Parts: sequence; C-alpha cells; structure tokens
Amino acid sequence: MLVIGIAGGTGSGKTTVVRKIIESLPKDEVAVMPQDSYYKDNAHIPLETRLKMNYDEPASIEWSLLCRHLEMLREGKAIDMPTYDFLTCSRLKETVHLLPREVVVVEGILVLTDKTLREMMDVKVFVDADADERLIRVIMRDCVERGRTPKMVIDRYQETLKPMHELHIEPSKRYADLIVPQGGNNKVAIKLLTDYIRSLLPNGNNHTNA
Repeated sequence: MLVIGIAGGTGSGKTTVVRKIIESLPKDEVAVMPQDSYYKDNAHIPLETRLKMNYDEPASIEWSLLCRHLEMLREGKAIDMPTYDFLTCSRLKETVHLLPREVVVVEGILVLTDKTLREMMDVKVFVDADADERLIRVIMRDCVERGRTPKMVIDRYQETLKPMHELHIEPSKRYADLIVPQGGNNKVAIKLLTDYIRSLLPNGNNHTNA
C-alpha cells in the first residue's frame, strides 16, 4: 500500500490534485481519507460555541483515530470512517465504509503537521497557491456548500484562517517531498506526481487509464 499525504492552505486546490490522482489510476485503486472527517466530535458543546471554535489548528483534529484507521488499512482491514457536518460543526452518526486499496490519499490542510501521521506517509505533497486565489475559492465554496455569507467568510479568514495558515500550515511545507505551485492549475506538476505514484506501484508502468 502506498500512502500519499496532500496538504496545503484552504482553497489551494488540494481537491483538484486528489481528483487527478484518482483519474490517473485504475478504477477503485485509490481510497481517500479527508482530514475533515476526523474533526473532534463537539456535539456536547452548544452550537453557538461550536460555530466560534477554531477548526484550523492541529488540536481540532482527532489524530489518534485517523492514524489508527490508516494503520488498519495498511494491515488490510476495512474501516468505518467518520463523517462531519460543517453546518452544525459536529460529527454525524453516518460513517463511510472504506476498504484497503493500492493507494491511500490522506488529504487536508493540517496533515503534514502531525509527526506520527507524517511518518506513515510514503509521499508528502504540499499544494501551494496565492493567498488571494485561496480566499476567492473559500468564499465561493463556503457560501454555496456551508451556508455562510461573504462577510462571514472574510471575517473568519481575517480572524482565523490567515493567522492559522501562517502559524501551522505554511511551516508544514518544509516536510513536503513535492510542492505543487499554482495549486490545481499546475498540470505539469500534477502529471509528474501522478507518473511518480504509478512508478511506485507494482507493475507501475502498466497502471494507466485507457
């Protein structure tokens, strides 16, 4: 099993890079573990308080569960991955049954900040993008998917996202084996990454999509 870690700031284009990796490999060969699924369960905290909590620092993630699940996949065992609701900032009852695959992608803004998780990765990637581009993507995403207004997103960016990016996410770039500048728009870097991943797999030269 090949474990790929993909980090980068909010709105940097990580999802695009993950999608390109999946598209470059045979069907059902990639399992994706989003960091967002492993936010700590704060259902016991009042909603008003939950909405104001900082979700962009390492302490917000249940790393022990994420690492345990990844280890189970490496041992050939299936897992029931948690799911998370960004509207209520709480973990859902539903889970996602995930089977072991040739490639497991662990994706999220903070995945390179945790030493234990980093040591489980075979390839570490940091997706980079300009701050203004990331902000535009975050506004578009959060207004459509998470029911927030542009003002709410900008306020959160200034109060939390930007300082947390500078404190935790940007410094984690130094752990990356590969940095993808220009985010998901960098076709050359993404092709180099996907070609490299294929080369690491058994009979890698034969692992291409028609």
